[in-house]
Amino acid sequence: MTIWFLEHLRALPGGQDRIESELRAVAAQLTGLEASTAAGRRDSAHNYEEIIRQQSSIDQIKARIDRIERRLEIAG
Repeated sequence: MTIWFLEHLRALPGGQDRIESELRAVAAQLTGLEASTAAGRRDSAHNYEEIIRQQSSIDQIKARIDRIERRLEIAG
């Protein structure tokens, strides 16, 4: 019984090293996922900004067309 216990005690540091190594790998993967998520959010924000810019341009063009139609007395 004592030998069995000693063998398990000797195996603990190796197991702990393996767990620490796996934990570092998981932490590295998590960092990569966080970076990817942040990049996705930046892309999404950029796309939303572009949509707003395009909508503003469309609104300006529509206002100009409305003014032209009024001047030419064209029914819209």
